[in-house]
Amino acid sequence: MTAGRPPRALTIAGSDSSAGAGIQADLKTFAARGVYGTSVITALTAQSTRGVRAVLAVPPAFVRAQIDAVLADLGADAVKTGMLLDPRTVTTVAEALAAHRAPLVVDPVMTAKGGATLLRRSAIPALRARLLPLATVVTPNRAEAAVLVGFPVRDRDDMERAARTLLELGARAVVVTGGDLEGDACDLLVSRRGAVWLRARRVPGAAAHGTGCTFSSAIAAELAKGASVARAVAVAKRYTTACLKRARRLGGGHPVLGHFGSRVG
Repeated sequence: MTAGRPPRALTIAGSDSSAGAGIQADLKTFAARGVYGTSVITALTAQSTRGVRAVLAVPPAFVRAQIDAVLADLGADAVKTGMLLDPRTVTTVAEALAAHRAPLVVDPVMTAKGGATLLRRSAIPALRARLLPLATVVTPNRAEAAVLVGFPVRDRDDMERAARTLLELGARAVVVTGGDLEGDACDLLVSRRGAVWLRARRVPGAAAHGTGCTFSSAIAAELAKGASVARAVAVAKRYTTACLKRARRLGGGHPVLGHFGSRVG
């Protein structure tokens, strides 16, 4: 980070027209965490709090043009990826970021809250082989982790096994989120230094829209400010929990997170 300039974080993800997840949630998170956010849009979604109606991919060449434009001018102190949709986009993003030395958070977004596909099965091999080895942190939920490692992730023991398998693919750290398990909302951070469980009392109510995007973006924001991975993940966990406590029903579907108003440090 250059002296006199604010920390900068770049999100490479899909656009959510309801602004609850995707690029919009990422930019709100960056702003709330005191980081200047830039964005590269990989896909457009016609989306509401009820679900995704349609998806339109951005051509990979234009994805690359966006990345090059941002990095050549503004740079980035951390990068976060979200919805990448197809193999060509995954490969394009990996090629563009291979020479960029900033911390990278990979959120392997696969499905929307309503079940729409946001990462095609054909893109999984490219994600595993090209993007995960570049990652500082990978943040799958249990279902995403299961797809990436090829075995069911049903409980906390499976979460640890999956995280260690993902480390073997080249990621420096892995957070498998387990907020959908019974009891406290528990996420597991595993790195070559060991394993740490992050626990928070479950926030009652319906599942909110954009939780995974917000969590991974908050990690990227803290990394952009120079935090260690362990601290970045811990702060992101507290921040996301605070956002859940402020979640509101603004439409007829899932609640949306309250990104602003938190003094989490």
